Amino acid sequence: MGKGGHNTSIGGGHDQHLDTTTLPTQHRLPTLSEIKVKIPAHCFRPTVFQSMSYVIKDIIYVAITYFFMYQIEKLFKYGYLFFPIYWCVQGTILHTWILAPYYTWKLTHNKHHKNTNNIDKDEVFYPQRGIEHQPSFTDDLLFWFPGIGWFHYLFFGYTPRTINHFNPFEPLFYNKHSFGVCLSLSTYLGMCYLMYLYASSFGFISLLVYHLIPVFIFASYMVIITMLHHTEM
Repeated sequence: MGKGGHNTSIGGGHDQHLDTTTLPTQHRLPTLSEIKVKIPAHCFRPTVFQSMSYVIKDIIYVAITYFFMYQIEKLFKYGYLFFPIYWCVQGTILHTWILAPYYTWKLTHNKHHKNTNNIDKDEVFYPQRGIEHQPSFTDDLLFWFPGIGWFHYLFFGYTPRTINHFNPFEPLFYNKHSFGVCLSLSTYLGMCYLMYLYASSFGFISLLVYHLIPVFIFASYMVIITMLHHTEM
């Protein structure tokens, strides 16, 4: 027991003393007055013109927003027309531009997300039984040449479950989705014709450099990212 009855040791009589090493002193924060001294004096002089300019600017922004909202509200009368146009543009046209058959790929991708990692029902990158699984040509192609592998998948599917995204008579596409599939594939044929016209006018090398190579880079990234998301390496 130390002076005044306080225990100066720890652990039942063992001569272990507390570490009294001084902690580093924290830097002192500046006071508000010290901060103000560093700010130029003119920043503290109010200017009516500048203050009112902010008010006027805000009023203008509100008026512009009101105008556009009023116009947009009137467009909702024709919403039944704009909704299918929107889906057509962002779906069929934009996907076709990067050589992806929109509607058929949407259906297989939807099936994949409904059955992710289901050994019997998943569409692509699904787990396979070890005894039955033998690395296929598709696996090697997707791994070593992902850009080419993407188009191989579009034509032949993911082994052993074959499906052709350009065949409107596949069981997954036929009947219920025939119109959307035919529209998508017709747009794809139109894109191929545009590519032909471009190559005829500017040469195949120009088409390769400015369109096909970027598309293959996109396809490579998509296959690699998808594989990493769905496969344990």
